[in-house]
Amino acid sequence: MKTVHTLLLLSSMFAIEASGQSGDGEKPTIIFVHGIWADGSCFSHQIEQLQAKGYHVMSVQNGVTGLADDVAETQKAIDLVKGKVILVGHSWGGMVITQAGNDPKVVGLVYLAAYGPEKGESVLTVSANAPQTELSKYLVPSGGSVFMSEEGVKKVFADDQSPQKQALLYATQVPAAHTVFDDKGGEPAWKTKPSWFIVAKNDKTIHPDLERFMAKRMNAKTLEIASAHVMMLSHPMEVLKVIEEAATHKY
Repeated sequence: MKTVHTLLLLSSMFAIEASGQSGDGEKPTIIFVHGIWADGSCFSHQIEQLQAKGYHVMSVQNGVTGLADDVAETQKAIDLVKGKVILVGHSWGGMVITQAGNDPKVVGLVYLAAYGPEKGESVLTVSANAPQTELSKYLVPSGGSVFMSEEGVKKVFADDQSPQKQALLYATQVPAAHTVFDDKGGEPAWKTKPSWFIVAKNDKTIHPDLERFMAKRMNAKTLEIASAHVMMLSHPMEVLKVIEEAATHKY
């Protein structure tokens, strides 16, 4: 999946440089930020569809070594863009866009079953606002990183995907440094930027009630879909529609 992601990212970068994107009349650039146990190519369907409609698109490849590190990676992508930016974050990617979204180029935020922390909150502390899922049962530590087991991919992460897709997600997962779950967010961009939130009603990784709590708190325009956690794979068109709504919003 990383090979596909790299090609898509490079093509988007070259398109941005060639276009010299600027001015309010231009379409915003869409920057995707993936979560833990996924990679940037999980947005391939949305990337291809948006590119076909004339959008410039990038997909950040997080190391998931720490919140500050991942925010810095997203900032590198933002710095390549001359015009407006929409940030789209999935899961842990929501922690990232909540901070990176403070860049003045960023005009809108889209959360996909994602964390949207208040200042000073970590994944662990914000998660105390709703019932816990069984995610922790399927986490496997190795060398300071946390992987998801193959059973976990099948039961809590991508339980609405085909066995072939589940196997691919397991094989290409990006593990997290064990410390990231305690990393605290700074001033959240959603307090000043329009936000959209898609709640995954069948999510077994992040509890749907936690997603609802965060969406309500940020006053996001909210849609609920009958999806498991990796909604951009199982409900690609619904996700695309919300991203386009954010991209065409009058800022």
